Amino acid sequence: MTDAHDTHSDPSGGELAIPIADPGLPEHQWRPTDVDPAKEKRAERQVATLFGLSALATIGFLVSYFTLDVGDDWTLIGNKGASTIALGVCLGLALLFIGVGIIHWARKLMADHEMVELRHPAKSADEDREVAVQALNDGIAESGIGRRPLIRNSLLGAVGLLGLPAVVLLRDLGPLPGDKLYHTIWGSGTKEKPMRIVRDGIWTPILASDLEIGDLVNCQPDALHNPERYDMDPTEVEGVNAQVIKSKASLVLLRMNPGDIKPGKDAQGKSRENWSVNGIVAYSKICTHVGCPISLNERTTHHLLCPCHQSTFDLADSGKVVFGPAGRPLPQLPIAVDDEGYLVAQRDFDEPVGPSFWERDYYDRW
Repeated sequence: MTDAHDTHSDPSGGELAIPIADPGLPEHQWRPTDVDPAKEKRAERQVATLFGLSALATIGFLVSYFTLDVGDDWTLIGNKGASTIALGVCLGLALLFIGVGIIHWARKLMADHEMVELRHPAKSADEDREVAVQALNDGIAESGIGRRPLIRNSLLGAVGLLGLPAVVLLRDLGPLPGDKLYHTIWGSGTKEKPMRIVRDGIWTPILASDLEIGDLVNCQPDALHNPERYDMDPTEVEGVNAQVIKSKASLVLLRMNPGDIKPGKDAQGKSRENWSVNGIVAYSKICTHVGCPISLNERTTHHLLCPCHQSTFDLADSGKVVFGPAGRPLPQLPIAVDDEGYLVAQRDFDEPVGPSFWERDYYDRW
């Protein structure tokens, strides 16, 4: 009991007067589980049962996910989606049983001593902080989690199983890409019909003789406009497929003085000296940081700048990163000229284009 003249320590070093006298607390009422071991054990089993029901509901979620199709209906409840209902009910019950179990645990088995304390400034005194940590440790001890393995283990099992639905639902993000990230349509050409490089938007092939030093051209593969030339089904390069192809195959051509080029090495350690044509080099237009399209060219330095996060690549030196957050050089496409003098791809990129991913191998070019 305190009165209006009592004081309380202030973190700044002074004392704060208690504004209202402490009215005290009524006499503590013991619960049945506090005085009857049999009822205590029964409450413990009830809590563990609730946690066990949560685990069963989580398993029901997983079974429903893999056995019910999205289009299945349950006619008995108004042609509602069986999958949606089953997943929602099972996950809801899993969370509900854990919540009810924790409440039942707290009300029947955890210590229920009442506490009264004044509000204090945002930063408590060191003594108060030590008291708070001690109170937390006391609370953990009084909860009985250390001496009630049945409750502890059933809770850990129920909560642990709840992580599985989150993992399973990742499947709905779409099918895994497999090796699709490693290939682009540039590799669809043949020795007789190599893939031509065409101007983006107008689809005209590019004569090597038409480019002057300093010219930068945004390009796409000719198959997007003329699939029949490469014996491809036109439906393969339409709609969404066309956008996916462009997202990986977009290209930039830059012509510079041939003497400025520093040929690097390919994945097999061979020189890239024959990857350019009279100073014309071709690189992926997709930044290796987060995939932004790049086309800001510094003509005198041959540096290509990404507008998103300012990653800068040296197109005269194998697309090497010279500034910014990108961690990989721009992939280079080996090019040549066909019998008519048009620029073509010799083959596909020798590494994946775009941002990095875990399974992506890399080799040291320098």
